[in-house]
Amino acid sequence: MRYVIDKPFHSLFFYLPRSALDDIARQAGAPRIGELAYEPGIGHDDAVVRNLGASLVEALRRADEANQLFVDHMLHALTAHIAQTYGGLPRSAKPIRGGLAPWQLDRACDRLNADLAGKTPLRQIAAEFDLSVDHFSRAFRISTGLPPHRWLLRRRVKTAEQLMTIRDLPLSEVAKSAGFANQSHFTRVFSAMVGVSPGAWRRGVRGTSDSEA
Repeated sequence: MRYVIDKPFHSLFFYLPRSALDDIARQAGAPRIGELAYEPGIGHDDAVVRNLGASLVEALRRADEANQLFVDHMLHALTAHIAQTYGGLPRSAKPIRGGLAPWQLDRACDRLNADLAGKTPLRQIAAEFDLSVDHFSRAFRISTGLPPHRWLLRRRVKTAEQLMTIRDLPLSEVAKSAGFANQSHFTRVFSAMVGVSPGAWRRGVRGTSDSEA
């Protein structure tokens, strides 16, 4: 699944290829989804699609800063909802109770750490463990307490803190090395998660003057 943004926008159009529905049915061990149940020409307000769309609109307003793992998570949720609500895909009767095995968790974290920019599709990471996106995401959350996209965001912040502590780098370089799109993106995320700007955090840790934000 992918997205294309080449100009400012105010609305979203979703296109689900047949292959996406086939994939989600195969991952669930269910029969192939046939025709979707809908009435052509009649508008329908689906609250789940509306809310998922609203979350994606906010995430994609700055396309260069979009968290790919979050976008993948939302698009997977959208596909699953369409398949279940309009395609008759049974909802999982066996909730996932266990997390990833220790070796799986170590490897998954190493995989995410190796790509702090988060450009690797969630589906590709899950496939390395022969798991569906849904299974991997839920098991990862059980093991870490966070979904993959939130875990990655925290790792970016922790990496930035380490860099600001041990190296005298401009904040623009810290942002790039920690996987953020730019310094502005870094400042917004860091301030939201830590409570102070990167510059203020570094001044507090070092006890020195720092002219950067």
